[in-house]
Amino acid sequence: MQQKWSDVDNYMISALIPEDDVLAQVLENNKLAGLPEHDVAANQGQFLALLVRMTRAVRILEIGTLGAYSSIWMARALPPEGKLITLEADPRHAEVARKNIELARLAGRIELIEGPALKSLEGFGDVAPFDLIFIDADKPNNPGYLEWALHYSRPGTLIVGDNVVRDGEVINGQSDDARVQGVRRFIEMIGDNPRLTATALQTVGVKGWDGFTLALVNG
Repeated sequence: MQQKWSDVDNYMISALIPEDDVLAQVLENNKLAGLPEHDVAANQGQFLALLVRMTRAVRILEIGTLGAYSSIWMARALPPEGKLITLEADPRHAEVARKNIELARLAGRIELIEGPALKSLEGFGDVAPFDLIFIDADKPNNPGYLEWALHYSRPGTLIVGDNVVRDGEVINGQSDDARVQGVRRFIEMIGDNPRLTATALQTVGVKGWDGFTLALVNG
């Protein structure tokens, strides 16, 4: 099935997503630098960009930069006055991401903060709320990321959580994988929070079997 999922994804990408030399080079840079192949697929990047446009976001928070591939997709969809803040714990990843951001000519729109995300979030202080928050970092810390996402939200903020299905392991409450347990707690916290209206969707494609959550802050 994986081959068929990939073939369908590649067909949809070729039919719907224009070729982009900069984004192709970003992926190549990430590969040459030995970064994990955790970047979103091109159709998923376009999905994030559409969410930015549909929510009319001006301020975006991304937790987990990797090589800035998703950062670039979202930042390009911002209006001229928009800003994306992205958090990355790994110094090597941050180094590659900065080069990619420069390549995309988005250094004035993307601010990369290096260091453990929970510590960075704690140090934000009194900042304006974000319109869209994309959580795509180390899964054991997802519950903490959600708490901070809510802290920096306003009514109407959209919180997106990536990689929440994990090849179906999310339903295994006895899993000894801290990533699975982090995702399960994250989902349960969303479902228990009266401030949030949420759903989750499974995805299959070049990235295998996974999925994401969408949570809208009500008040």
